[in-house]
Amino acid sequence: MAFELSHHEIRSLGFSRDGVIAEASLVARRPVCAIAEEAQEDVVARETLLDAAFGPARFLKTCERLREGRMPARGLALVCKDEDRLVATMRMWAIFAGPGRPALLLGPLAVARDYRSLGLGAAMIKAGLARAATRNHRAVLLVGDAPYYARFGFETRFTEGLTMPGPVERERFLGLELTNGALTGAAGRVSGAGLPARAAAPAVIGELARAA
Repeated sequence: MAFELSHHEIRSLGFSRDGVIAEASLVARRPVCAIAEEAQEDVVARETLLDAAFGPARFLKTCERLREGRMPARGLALVCKDEDRLVATMRMWAIFAGPGRPALLLGPLAVARDYRSLGLGAAMIKAGLARAATRNHRAVLLVGDAPYYARFGFETRFTEGLTMPGPVERERFLGLELTNGALTGAAGRVSGAGLPARAAAPAVIGELARAA
């Protein structure tokens, strides 16, 4: 799915279970951002964007314990490009929201500094949730700013019985049901469930080394 956004104005966005973006203002059609699935050639640019947004401390976050050494959920590693420039990234990861309860972990989400305040972060989230719903995922967890994520339906009440594999601020530990009742009674420790990360190709390793 490709989604076009004006660089200058984004008025409103919505999503449905079939993954269709409901409405967007395209006042100025250039430059255009297209949300699509991440490709291997996006890795270096993605990591550069995340470093700029969060710095090296991002690897110390509790959520990283659920991501490290694992692949993102299939079809749920998204990027947004303005022509050839990667300007936003968001990935979702398979987890268990307590024993035997599959869910997704959303994050990290990052937008290039000069593309912020355009609604691009919201567009990435809505596109990701739409894709997750069409792939029959039932629930999503994240650690983030509650007032921001409340607009998408994330609430602390869905995580009250859950614990993370490290410290988090309870008011920032949020959940969303894509299927009603998916997090009812959720309790226990959140754990990673994604496939082990594949070994990087030698060429990619070389690119990462040069970018470091």
